[in-house]
Amino acid sequence: MRRLSYLTAAAVMLSATTCLAAGELHIYNWGDYVSPAMLEKFSKEFDVKVTVDSYDSNETMLSKIRAGGSGYDVAMPSDYTVKIMVDEGMLAKAEPASMPNFKNLRPDMVDVYWDEGRHYSIPWMHGLTAFAVDTAIYKGDIDTYAILFDPPPELQGRINMLDDMNSVMHAAERYLGFPRCTGDKAQLKQISDLLNKAKPHWRTFSYDGQSLMTSGDVDASMMWNGNAYRARLERPTMKFAYPKEGIEGFMDNVVVLKDAPNLENAKLFLNFMMDPENAGMNSDYNKYDNGVAGSDKFMPADFAGAPEIKRPDGVAPEFVKPCPAEVVEIYNKIWTNLRK
Repeated sequence: MRRLSYLTAAAVMLSATTCLAAGELHIYNWGDYVSPAMLEKFSKEFDVKVTVDSYDSNETMLSKIRAGGSGYDVAMPSDYTVKIMVDEGMLAKAEPASMPNFKNLRPDMVDVYWDEGRHYSIPWMHGLTAFAVDTAIYKGDIDTYAILFDPPPELQGRINMLDDMNSVMHAAERYLGFPRCTGDKAQLKQISDLLNKAKPHWRTFSYDGQSLMTSGDVDASMMWNGNAYRARLERPTMKFAYPKEGIEGFMDNVVVLKDAPNLENAKLFLNFMMDPENAGMNSDYNKYDNGVAGSDKFMPADFAGAPEIKRPDGVAPEFVKPCPAEVVEIYNKIWTNLRK
């Protein structure tokens, strides 16, 4: 009954908003991370002129918003960044749960640590961080972090690692069975030893595992599932791994800025993005999942059902909270030594 009352009130609110929808919407997003066709649909449907500016990191975006007077209405921060923005009072409490299309969000996308109950944000794109292997080169079991940290002879010297301290450290923690953000000095010593022992088997540290795999420079690479999907289209024998020790999840979100000049159009955009067809259009463009139930019906079947996108039953991504400052300090020392 509570859900019904929310939706009834929201329907009235959005009906009134739609009448006033003419105007503008200013989006601040990661580069090339929104479907032009989907934006055109929103613009035509509500007579709203949409502009998009881009940033290259959460930190760049935060710096711009902290300065005030950005002129943007919505942004797409990553999971931990939403929590920072909520805590620092940067966001409008848009209450997506009161919007008609909120019913389309998958249940596992609602009670997230950075915005429990979704008072400030909705999912944009979400994915997985693991690794991919060319199964024509190595024909054994790839669903273990041993591929990265104790690689078979076929892959030694042919591995790319993400140049990302947190992802590499958390992968090592999973492989060793340690908790994320461990502060135990003995465990941190074992992590450091593991990384330095594995380093001679790694060829590169790069975010661009997709290019390195498709060019044949490496035969295994730590990478994100969307990039792995794109790479497999060029290197068909490549397979994305689902490590038995666990897998890292990440999520970018849509938020409304507290000083949004076009607040009602921003809220309208949130509701629009929780419609399965619109979310599906956006996922097809970005090659990542979106958290909206039924959106797969609006994606090409070869993408929606791809092994990199449709994860196996029982695989639940772990969204890792930011580590305490004292742990980050030790992480930095381990990482600096590793990257010498």
